[in-house]
Amino acid sequence: MSEQYFVHESAFVDEGAVIGEGTHIWHFSHVMRDARIGRRCNLGQNVFVASGVVLGDNVKVQNNVSLYSGTVVEDDVFLGPSCVFTNVSNPRSAVSRQHLFEQTLVRRGATVGANATVVCGVEIGKHALIGAGAVVTRSVRPYALVLGVPATQVAWMSRHGHRLENPDAEGIFTCPESGLRYREIDPAVLRCLDLDDDDPLPADLTRGKAPYPKRKSPR
Repeated sequence: MSEQYFVHESAFVDEGAVIGEGTHIWHFSHVMRDARIGRRCNLGQNVFVASGVVLGDNVKVQNNVSLYSGTVVEDDVFLGPSCVFTNVSNPRSAVSRQHLFEQTLVRRGATVGANATVVCGVEIGKHALIGAGAVVTRSVRPYALVLGVPATQVAWMSRHGHRLENPDAEGIFTCPESGLRYREIDPAVLRCLDLDDDDPLPADLTRGKAPYPKRKSPR
């Protein structure tokens, strides 16, 4: 264990892996050589990170997630429990495609929900949210909320993870938790009016203040 990062005694970090300062790697996880993990990341129990995988800073990887070669994850991404990534679209045991791994790019601030599956070769846009159990087969727009099988966009989401609804007369959406404002600059593109997509959240907005409103109704 390095003084700069923590590795549980049951976890394995292969020689040649690069681990950033302040990162925690928990029980039964395995990080292979040539993987690169940024600062202040947290890898839960039974996480596998293959050679060539890149994680940015402040990435949260929950239990039972495997990240295979070809996966690139930017800063501030949340990967929910048991979500699945692939790296070959047409795998066959009898046909080697290790030289043909397809890249999957998860952009800054995105969330992949529990048990979601991300089929390789797609890009998940900045601050997008993939709902639990969704199957992503095509790229996802920044700030999009996608649900279902196959995953389909059903709304826009704020950086704090709230649906953006009821725009004002000027077409401006306001996040109910943060107060940050958003606007569609065309039907397929949403922008935050108060922060650049790559700007970190101000310190006073990094602690949650409101739970997500329940939308579950009895059948």
